[in-house]
Amino acid sequence: MTILNTIFPLFALLFLGSLLKQMKITNETFLNTSDKLVYYIFFPVMLFWKIGSTSPQNGISIGLCFAAIISVMIVFILSLIAIKLFNITHFQAGSFVQASFRFNTYIGMAIVINTLGESGVRHFGILVGFIIPIINVLAVSTLIWHSGIKLEKKEKVLFLIKALISNPLIIGCILGILFSRLNLRFPIFLTNTFSLMTAVTLPLALLSIGGSLSFTGIKNNTWISLLAAVLKLFVLPVIGYGFLTLFHTTGIPFKTGMIFFTLPTSTALFVLSSQLNSDTDLASSSIMLSTLFSFFSLSIALLI
Repeated sequence: MTILNTIFPLFALLFLGSLLKQMKITNETFLNTSDKLVYYIFFPVMLFWKIGSTSPQNGISIGLCFAAIISVMIVFILSLIAIKLFNITHFQAGSFVQASFRFNTYIGMAIVINTLGESGVRHFGILVGFIIPIINVLAVSTLIWHSGIKLEKKEKVLFLIKALISNPLIIGCILGILFSRLNLRFPIFLTNTFSLMTAVTLPLALLSIGGSLSFTGIKNNTWISLLAAVLKLFVLPVIGYGFLTLFHTTGIPFKTGMIFFTLPTSTALFVLSSQLNSDTDLASSSIMLSTLFSFFSLSIALLI
């Protein structure tokens, strides 16, 4: 029942988002606008509020953060090896590598809230703050390397720095941690305001994700998308489980880690692939297959 109660609502909203798009009740303009609202306003506010509201004594799980960082780095290296072994083209490489280790933050937060409560939100939020900069550096570096776009070293560094310091999710996490560390408390009127603002965050995000899912490109990219899904939903969780155990991570941090490792790939990889001259059909195919198969990986994670 835990799996049904936790995962069914998420996939129901994803399906509803796809259905609304097919029925033309929503369109690209609506989805793009809702994506911006969630990414730049609602989700950062949620991270700031949820992390800032928790006790600083909960601390940071170093084992969780190290396990996530090391596991992602290993899968990143494996994805680069796979490019050589399976003759994946330069045009496909950036999308393939991203699909192998990027994660969907919104789906992760929805599951953590439903299963682990406020303590889980804090651990997941802090993990997001640590891991997103690393993932962005790996993704952008790979895309630039394989894109054929000629950039000076200074331009590459500036591109990465801009991507990191302007990321609203990182800013929300950092501000939340600082607020919590100062032992401050939100007044009731702000708590009520944040509660109203963030109530729409995850439903809106899931509807947008569902509306953006597409079978475009699956026919021509099935095996590459499946390979990326295996790396993301099988190899990464197995490696992550090993490192969580190695670092003696238990309780809520362990459960948070397993949810993180089994999340589907991020829909953001489509946007980044289109910006840096990589295969958007492969990106679309990878997002669809990863999201569908994540039902099974997340179910196993919740059972563990």
